[in-house]
Amino acid sequence: MKGRQILLDHLDGREAAALMVDGRLDDLLIDSDAPRPGTVYRAVTDKPVKGQGGIFLKTPDGAAYLRGVKGIGQGETLLVQVTGYAEPGKAIPVSHKVLFKSRYAIVTPDAPGLNLSRSIRDDDMRDELLALAHDGMEGSAMGLILRSASAGAAADDVSEDIAAMRALAETVTDDNGTGPETLTEGDGPHVLAWRDWAETADVVTKAGSFETHGVLDAIDDAQSPRVSLGAGASMYVEATRALIAVDVNTGADGSFAAGSKANLSCARQLPAALRVRGLGGQVTIDLAPMPKKERKTFEAALRAALRKDDVDTVMAGWTPLGHFELQRKRARLPLAEVL
Repeated sequence: MKGRQILLDHLDGREAAALMVDGRLDDLLIDSDAPRPGTVYRAVTDKPVKGQGGIFLKTPDGAAYLRGVKGIGQGETLLVQVTGYAEPGKAIPVSHKVLFKSRYAIVTPDAPGLNLSRSIRDDDMRDELLALAHDGMEGSAMGLILRSASAGAAADDVSEDIAAMRALAETVTDDNGTGPETLTEGDGPHVLAWRDWAETADVVTKAGSFETHGVLDAIDDAQSPRVSLGAGASMYVEATRALIAVDVNTGADGSFAAGSKANLSCARQLPAALRVRGLGGQVTIDLAPMPKKERKTFEAALRAALRKDDVDTVMAGWTPLGHFELQRKRARLPLAEVL
């Protein structure tokens, strides 16, 4: 089926959302028992980690770890926000830079100023949105970012979103409690789908839609490491203890251009393959053989694909053996763990 579809359903009793693009599974969100990213805690500092600039915190959901802090002693109270999922046996990753994010607006208590997404380029639209931002944040010292989705939204919807995020931010930041406590939960899959999948799409909310629209079959395919790249080529995306290994194969095609074609297809499809499988951390790509002069073309294709991805990923570059490496935020739980 052509076009974009957002399907909101449940999987094994857990809230789930799927994004299908031209009949292929492009993104998948499944709720879990782990603390959701975006959750805000009132946490109490515990043990500093000397030499690393970090400190462990006590939260209602267990130990958390905060990086890049100085001058914070044991027993102090901090507002922190969950930034991703912890690896097995490790503390919850958190940040002290708290954000309140919705479909149109992001309120930034620690970063004053009114800003618009760079993708909004129409001058008249920017002026209209800045006027809404000034009205919505009048009298507040907190900052605001209006997201790209606000450009195509009704003014009343944007204003309501700003007001809701401002009210939530003020309620949380005005907290003066002492012990560890969850102040606000992160968004679940259905809200995240509304918040982040803002491009035009058909939305299906009927129970059982995962089965009737092919999502369950696509999830079954995603549990296999093999991803078809077309024309007989494929890549295998496999999680090891140390890293995510990606192996690109040309299949039966022995032509001179086969390696370059397979590698470009890998660049275009890899972000979605990692999203759906919930994989992050160090990613090492063993590409098919291709001339060195084609490396820039591969990098450009991968950079363009990652630009559309909502998971922070750093292109680390080439290794002496000719592999390409990425460092990707652990923003999702691995699909194998959730299922």
